[in-house]
Amino acid sequence: MKFRHTLLLLLFFCTIQLFAQEQKLTASEIANFKELIEKSSKTIKTIKTDFIQYKHMDFLSKDIETSGKMYFKAPDLLNWQYVKPYNYSITFKNNKVYINDQGKKNTIDAGNSKMFEKINKMIVGSVSGNMFDDKEFSISYFKTKDFYITKLIPKTKEILKLIKQIDLYFPLNETTVSQVKLNEPSGDYTKIIFKNKLLNAKIDDSVFSN
Repeated sequence: MKFRHTLLLLLFFCTIQLFAQEQKLTASEIANFKELIEKSSKTIKTIKTDFIQYKHMDFLSKDIETSGKMYFKAPDLLNWQYVKPYNYSITFKNNKVYINDQGKKNTIDAGNSKMFEKINKMIVGSVSGNMFDDKEFSISYFKTKDFYITKLIPKTKEILKLIKQIDLYFPLNETTVSQVKLNEPSGDYTKIIFKNKLLNAKIDDSVFSN
């Protein structure tokens, strides 16, 4: 009897594990998914959302947690406002990156660096979900019971030194990204979860000023 119970438990846990595993999308599923996301991204003019960011580093026992608000305005205006545990903002605008660290301001000209320009484009694409560029990434598509997952491996060696892979999570009943995971070559990663998302809400241009 004890052996039978053990066998049933093993079968139960194996079934759960199998159910939770990622499954690769078929060619037709990929085509349908891409068409749906690309069609939806064309209708998105703005995104306003809260976010929680987790920075995982192997040498720390606990992930570093920060939170704030993110604003996106098509085609490429992007603002991250960290409010907890500190005030910090970073704005992507006109090929420049504006940083405001609790009143200390700094500007980086992304246009002078091809790599920084690619990073800028990558971050904007991660937020909007519009990243299906086979020239820039090797892309694979998966699904679980909760998400479609797009995994992107940069083709540029310079980017690969910083980001090994980007994972975008799309809930099955939505067409915008709900989670982004930036995997580093070291094994560390940054995971961003979006909450209370509003699409096409009015966002004043002053949000993107430094």
